[in-house]
Amino acid sequence: MSEIFDPGRWRPAPFLPETDAHDGALTFVVAVLCFLACLTALGVLASDRAARGWADDLSGEATVIIRPKGAESPDSAAARAAEALAGAPGVSEARALERAKAEALISPWLGSNVDLEDLPVPRLVAVTLDPKAPATAAGLDRALKAAGIDAVVDDHSMWISDIRRAAGLTRWFGLGVFLLIAATAAAVVAFATRAGLAARRDVVETLHLTGAEDAFIAQLFQARFARTAAVAGLFGAGAAAIMGAILRLIGGGEGLTPVLPVHWIDLLAVLPCPLAAALVAAVAARLTAAALIREMA
Repeated sequence: MSEIFDPGRWRPAPFLPETDAHDGALTFVVAVLCFLACLTALGVLASDRAARGWADDLSGEATVIIRPKGAESPDSAAARAAEALAGAPGVSEARALERAKAEALISPWLGSNVDLEDLPVPRLVAVTLDPKAPATAAGLDRALKAAGIDAVVDDHSMWISDIRRAAGLTRWFGLGVFLLIAATAAAVVAFATRAGLAARRDVVETLHLTGAEDAFIAQLFQARFARTAAVAGLFGAGAAAIMGAILRLIGGGEGLTPVLPVHWIDLLAVLPCPLAAALVAAVAARLTAAALIREMA
């Protein structure tokens, strides 16, 4: 008798069952998409940090190429240039590089089989700029001309511009990949919603006859797929965080490589993933269900 009067025994079945045969496949696909999105975010953060580090390093230095005049030796001209620049405003240090260091800089461009002894290797002066008030290329050039030194000043502005442009392209690329992944996830959820509605077409029609509003029916699918996507996003974000931690541990202090320095704080970027996945799934399911329900009506 107790089973007959058990409220749970006679509770009506929900319109959408708690589990579905396709839930596992849907969760796996969305989790993989979230994993790729989180890895993209980690890569963009690491590349942006590397680009800012390179730009900061280059903006704090300048290179001067010395062209000796008359009978003056290249080494003495470089020494005079370093002395003149060391006292210039906005310069922290200026040092003339030996011929061996200059040869080491140009040898990768000429190859190891070239004999540099007979070539007129230019002398270089490495200038460290004051970080608070760095000297400009024009200021360095004036200091050199005042000392009667013929030289070319390279303040690395071209390289800094290229690095910043590459960093900007990387950010836009990451945003494009994220939008593509979000669109793919929305398409997958829309397909699952369409299949779910098609399987329950008779129930939808019955609900219409009883006066149920379209928004109520669509909300059922919206909540169902939002929960599924949130769980999948949690799995994908967790896997991406583990991967990021592994890359951080493998690389030691610089992350995987100095080119992509992954930091521990970057792992926080995966936290919004479950919420974002649930939001995309909810919107896709709501729009798809509302459109199909209107067709059934």
